[in-house]
Amino acid sequence: MVRQLVFVVCLATALAGAAEPPNVILITLDTVRADRMGFLGSKRGLTPNLDTLARQSVVFNRAYSQVPLTAPSHATILTGTYPQFHQMSDFQVPLAQDLPYAPEILRAHGYRTAAFVGSIVLDPKQRFAPGFDRGFDTYDAGFRTRHPGEDRYHTWERRGDEVVAHALVWLNQRPKGPFFVWVHLYDAHYPYEPPEPYKSKYASAPYDGEIAYADSAVGKFLSQLRAFGLYDNAVIAVMADHGEALGEHGEDTHGIFLYDETIHVPLVIKLPGGSSAGKRIDGRVGLVDVLPTILQAVGVAVPQEVQGESLLGMMTPRRATAENGGTVDPETFLDRPSYAETDYPHRAYHWSSLRALRTGKYLYIKAPRQELYDQSVDPNAEHDLSASSKAVTGTLAAQLDAFRQKTSNGKEAPKSAVDPEAQEKLAALGYVATDSNASRPGAKDLDVDPKDKIEISNLTNLANFLVEDERYREAVPLLQQLIVQEPDAPVPYTKLGTSYVAMREFDKAMPVLRKLVELNPDSAGSHFQLGAALFAAGDFAAAVPELEIMVEKSPRWIQPHLMLATAYSKIDRAREAVTECEKVLEVAPNHYGALLLEGRILVLSKHPEAALSSLEKAAALRPERPEPHMLLADAYVQLGRKTDAARERDGAKRLEQVPGNLKQSPAQR
Repeated sequence: MVRQLVFVVCLATALAGAAEPPNVILITLDTVRADRMGFLGSKRGLTPNLDTLARQSVVFNRAYSQVPLTAPSHATILTGTYPQFHQMSDFQVPLAQDLPYAPEILRAHGYRTAAFVGSIVLDPKQRFAPGFDRGFDTYDAGFRTRHPGEDRYHTWERRGDEVVAHALVWLNQRPKGPFFVWVHLYDAHYPYEPPEPYKSKYASAPYDGEIAYADSAVGKFLSQLRAFGLYDNAVIAVMADHGEALGEHGEDTHGIFLYDETIHVPLVIKLPGGSSAGKRIDGRVGLVDVLPTILQAVGVAVPQEVQGESLLGMMTPRRATAENGGTVDPETFLDRPSYAETDYPHRAYHWSSLRALRTGKYLYIKAPRQELYDQSVDPNAEHDLSASSKAVTGTLAAQLDAFRQKTSNGKEAPKSAVDPEAQEKLAALGYVATDSNASRPGAKDLDVDPKDKIEISNLTNLANFLVEDERYREAVPLLQQLIVQEPDAPVPYTKLGTSYVAMREFDKAMPVLRKLVELNPDSAGSHFQLGAALFAAGDFAAAVPELEIMVEKSPRWIQPHLMLATAYSKIDRAREAVTECEKVLEVAPNHYGALLLEGRILVLSKHPEAALSSLEKAAALRPERPEPHMLLADAYVQLGRKTDAARERDGAKRLEQVPGNLKQSPAQR
């Protein structure tokens, strides 16, 4: 230990004498299994670029994620705290302002900070990962809702090459001084759709194709770092946030279980100047340890609140002298327990949450039916020893409980925002999101073991993707099957109802969505789904009370305000309709759809003078659109201004001739 501390002090002294602190580059690979890495023994040949980096870095053979979900795991990486402390246990749960946070810490020490993420699930402005942009000078996300017929890779996800291209533009134009850059690649996440040539080459194993493609994107990024002269003296940390089950233990994707398929992750860290290059660490480590390691490597003090431990001492090539005169590596004796948890089964399905502790040779999983595996002889966790080794099981259960209590945050856990729009986006990405503020089933649901229900999760994920791909006919029987198996679960009713609406089968949609409201009377999202269906069916009077519930509980969500405004206008409540448009414009003053709808309502209700300002602003915001000009012409006719009306009408006709300039409803914009 003394020799390790000497090394750390020497490194810190060297850094202090350098011209400026080392740059820090964090690369996170979403949903990447450790067993696909060449540097961890894979023979598939998928990762030549990562393998090259690994040879110039320290490789951690047994690194573990603390939670198998994107946003919560990244919260652990960037705060150096356990999930039970940062409490960001799900999407839409805000990251607390008082948590230590990598970009904020480094910016306070003179670093320029930038993030480039590959998915909407890490976009704070889309109400996912709220608070993640804290401390970043640049947070490059900019995702949006996907409309029918649009490509997912230009709406709520980006290919790795595009993420890297954005990061390289920033690097090429960066201000002077040290920088911290985070690059997040989402490609390996389901659905597995690698671009060519990987799509054809890995047609029988598309997940592997995604890994190979992500590796190529990393390779391009690292190559440019070398070309810019930024590679050698940088701290570069590359890791996966979690893995992917691929059917093992019955789970198709991730989020539910805590076995190695989703928790064992690749982790490599390159130190400035290639220090300790080629070293391999067999001791168990966690992603919670990444932040303190980076901070110590660049000579920045680790905040007291950080719960992870710096790995810098383990990374030194020095060896401690044993009492018998031989030499031993201190990490040989280092058994660092690794904790993991998932609340996703409970938050998504009201099943039991799961906790896991890896210590010594054992993997212990706390569940309604607890599990124990001897990973020294059973690395795939196929033989549960909990019944035959009750003493060991009891000891590890007590250790897990004590560890969790010691590392938990005493504050009340934050609740996720009530946002049905974001929940729909999550469903399209394969996640189930529920309203954490709505009523919950009773305590008996906590006794449901996810092992007994995993097929429900798999079917739900598949149905969600079919709906997202507009393959409603294929989704309907799966959703009907889910309702039979889980008659009190709200998600299948939501998706079945919206599928029927998309197919214009309103007579089938209404009873399904009314049942959804019956199951979740306190959920604003349930009322919105029913209101949207009634709106689509043209029953505006019935839609109004459902939409009113939604806007009361989620006043900043624009879509229900616009739908409610339209519904009011259809039942001769023009004043209330204008009020709803004004509420949107308070939140988004330049919202084209709200301006256009307000102008239309005022024109139709014979208030042309009041309509002019909204329509003129809409025309200025979207000069290519004919609709504002058509409505302005109608307003001028009512005002008796024939010349102005003719001018606007001619302008509208010209714009209508432009290919692709078809009419759109305000709610679509």
